Amino acid sequence: MPQIHILPKSVYQLIAAGEVVERPASAIKEMVENSIDAGATRITVEIQHGGSTYMRITDDGCGIARADVPKVFISHATSKIATEEDLNAIGTLGFRGEAMASIGAVAQVELLTRTAEEQVGTRYVIAGGQEQSCDDAGCPVGTTVVVRDLFFNTPARMKFLKKDVTEGNAVAGVLDAVALSHPEIAFRLIRDGKQTLVTPGNKDLKSTVYSVFGRELTQSLIPVHYSYNGMELEGYVSSPHASRKSRAMQYFFINGRLVKSKTALAALEQAYKNSIMVGRFPACVLNITVNTALVDVNVHPAKIEVRFANEKPVFDLVYYGVKTAIETGDSVKEATFGGAPAADEVGRAYPPAGSRSAKLDFFRKKEESVQTVLQTAPRTDFWQTAQAGVPYRTAPQGQIPVQRVAEQSAAPTAQEPAPVKVTEINALEPQAAPVVQREQELPAQAPPAVPTHESAESAAAAPPSTETAPAPTVQVVDEDRKTPAFRVVGEAFKTYILVEIENNLYYIDKHAAHERMNFEALRRSAEIHSQLLLAPVTVRLNKAELSAVEEHLDLLQKGGFEVEIFGTDAVLVRSVPAMLDGANIADLICEIAEKLLEHKTDIEPEKLDWIFHSTACRAAVKAGDVTSPAEQRLFVEKLLSMPDIRYCPHGRPVMIKVSRYEIERQFGRA
Repeated sequence: MPQIHILPKSVYQLIAAGEVVERPASAIKEMVENSIDAGATRITVEIQHGGSTYMRITDDGCGIARADVPKVFISHATSKIATEEDLNAIGTLGFRGEAMASIGAVAQVELLTRTAEEQVGTRYVIAGGQEQSCDDAGCPVGTTVVVRDLFFNTPARMKFLKKDVTEGNAVAGVLDAVALSHPEIAFRLIRDGKQTLVTPGNKDLKSTVYSVFGRELTQSLIPVHYSYNGMELEGYVSSPHASRKSRAMQYFFINGRLVKSKTALAALEQAYKNSIMVGRFPACVLNITVNTALVDVNVHPAKIEVRFANEKPVFDLVYYGVKTAIETGDSVKEATFGGAPAADEVGRAYPPAGSRSAKLDFFRKKEESVQTVLQTAPRTDFWQTAQAGVPYRTAPQGQIPVQRVAEQSAAPTAQEPAPVKVTEINALEPQAAPVVQREQELPAQAPPAVPTHESAESAAAAPPSTETAPAPTVQVVDEDRKTPAFRVVGEAFKTYILVEIENNLYYIDKHAAHERMNFEALRRSAEIHSQLLLAPVTVRLNKAELSAVEEHLDLLQKGGFEVEIFGTDAVLVRSVPAMLDGANIADLICEIAEKLLEHKTDIEPEKLDWIFHSTACRAAVKAGDVTSPAEQRLFVEKLLSMPDIRYCPHGRPVMIKVSRYEIERQFGRA
């Protein structure tokens, strides 16, 4: 029978430390909160190697009296509360008296402190929960805590720490949140000798937001000032047109304490309802001031979860406060126009009015004249990946896709290069253009074949003649995978292509189908062809998302993205997959970063699939895009040559079949 043992102090201290100190960021949070409770106006945090080997927190607070210094590292010793009644109205950030004892149990700690009444300061050293020394020291008023070799006596916990960059970003994330909650305090963060954060401490929240998040987010902010039922709501929310793909930039504070509140979150999103696009989220920095007796912060060891005596007033405060701010402070999104073609955030010039998106490279109207631009790398599009009626395959490496047959133009002038003229292929009927001959002829009742690019190229290369040029021969790779005879009936709602095949009517979702085609093309490519952006795109991320991206830079490279870390809160995108022409690169990177953060424990192939999912979706033709009958036919022919394409990467069907019998039965004919 097992016996019950009373654990020695050295063991239960380590257990308690694991509940409070999980990583360097949690230790920094506890010590910075102590500095705030001490009335500090300037707080400096310095870390090395992500905080695992060195952390120093310096403040100009009230300091600690020499007689109380040894008590700092005793469990449940605190100056914040004294009686049971004090727990019912906690007004300080710390109150349990566990943090410093837990840190002292798993690290080597040196404390320097002096009060205004003392002439000489105190230097106290403790390691692994054992006092080493307590001496006089010369130091200014305030407190400095130096923590070295965190988890030096608990190697099992040390091995679970992340990379130094990841741990450093977590510390930076903590400082960002604390700085936003106390704009009256000047914060400074030094990482490996580099100063990465400085806030003015001038009580101006907008200045602090600018220091933490930069100019782009700050310019989109709407101030919030609202009082309701004895509570106050102060802060900023982003304009609806400056929404984000994730909730990463949402910060809620209760009496200056960072919290996660489902009530406040629900109220915020309800206030933005019908003002923001579906799948987009606002950014916010909101502080709720409420009577301390009406909120319980003694819920979780991290003190990030709270409970309200009545959540309805809190919901109303946030909802009406934000709603009022949006209605009174939001402005119409401005558009700027110049003489030169407008450029988007990825640095490319927008195409002229009336032109088609490059996403529709395999959709070309037969009456259009298109200028062909030579590319240095092959483009993954319809003309490369498949021919009409031929099973899906990849074009040979180095082959440049040609959209139309080019002719030499007149000599260029010195001021303007001569454009490459492209002839029109106006006839899509077999008698008007050479057709692709197959080894096995199609049945007589099959629909007319659509000329492929190889046939168009041969027609242009041949000199003008009254005789018909011999048609090129294309080898069919898979005889068992033939395109069935079909007839395109039309298109409904500019989204669904209606196709008649034998005795069935098919409804094809062109976006879902094209998305899956792109996805399969990316997965089958040995190397994703990228295009270099004319102007790199700067994407701002929060610290957790930045760490996720930094850990997966090689994975992003495999997905066709060239991304590099840019400062402490942003990444720089230099190249993207070639199929992503005209896409919103910033939103896409934010979306990928969020997925990498949420699913960081999944295996690499699954993460790469997410990148392919996002890329394929952004590059696909959208519902509502105009497609001509010739384009619809080419699209359907390619889709039917790929029988494995039946669902989009998100699981939605790409086509739905309705039998002739079912239609006739509805009309009473069957």
